[in-house]
Amino acid sequence: YFTSFPFQQRIEIHKLRQGDNLILGFSIGGGIDQDPTQNPFSEDKTDKGIYVTRVTEGGPAEVAGLQIGDKIMQVNGWDMTMVTHDQARKRLTKRNEEVVRLLVTRQSLQKAVQQSMMS
Repeated sequence: YFTSFPFQQRIEIHKLRQGDNLILGFSIGGGIDQDPTQNPFSEDKTDKGIYVTRVTEGGPAEVAGLQIGDKIMQVNGWDMTMVTHDQARKRLTKRNEEVVRLLVTRQSLQKAVQQSMMS
């Protein structure tokens, strides 16, 4: 019975170039310098991980399959479990990286399946 185990998924996002900017199309919350009790996506209120808080409709992240509530474990091989909010943002928005490879956990496979059936 595996519904309580997080489901890990690799997601590759190709940044969208808008003028001088490379757009990912999602926002994050969390970090070791933030108050974990304010995180609506975590059941563990001591969890200082980085979570996806917003996904832009039709943006690169949504196209790649990223979902609100996903917990970001790695960015291009860098561990994201013990970083500040600012460090996480900088890792994601490195100017010389057009592709961002994420390792995310989803609270349960069951939830992901239910969400995909609803859409």
